[in-house]
Amino acid sequence: MASMDDREKGFERKFALDEEQRFKAMARRNKLLGVWAAEKLGKSGDDVDAYAREVVAADFAEAGDEDVFRKVRGDLDKAGVKVSDADIRTAMSDLMVKAADQIAKG
Repeated sequence: MASMDDREKGFERKFALDEEQRFKAMARRNKLLGVWAAEKLGKSGDDVDAYAREVVAADFAEAGDEDVFRKVRGDLDKAGVKVSDADIRTAMSDLMVKAADQIAKG
């Protein structure tokens, strides 16, 4: 019976670790997306970092990626920057892979 308890605790630890890694990767992806969008918006220096933080913060509005997408889409539209929805979503996907890799490597 003890081995079943140990196994269950092991699964719980693994799940918690996986969720923590996923959260960190999402936050990193959002920061990278903020940098990507800031470049499109013509920002430089400290403005890039500030904008990246805004994108990260936008993810706390609701579950999922749509809040982040809407933030970036809206800011690009307000600035008159022509970037398609598909380009933004592709960047989000590509940057998620990059972020997960960065988190995994520590």
